[in-house]
Amino acid sequence: MTAQNRIFDDLSKLMTNAMGVAQGAKDEAQTAFNGWIDRWLADRDFVTREEFEAVREMAIKARTENAELRARLDALEARAKV
Repeated sequence: MTAQNRIFDDLSKLMTNAMGVAQGAKDEAQTAFNGWIDRWLADRDFVTREEFEAVREMAIKARTENAELRARLDALEARAKV
């Protein structure tokens, strides 16, 4: 009976160690994959959402100013023709 309990204890320890090794391998593979993805994205020169929003706001402001200047220019041209 004691020998059988010892075998089960050894088997349990072996399985526990195997699970620890598998978890470590999974974590290491996940870290390597995340690093690869980060490098791939960096090489593609993608912009962040914050950078995109900042440039978008600048473009909206520039278009608004352009429309206002166009209206002023059209008004000045109209006065010059009179």
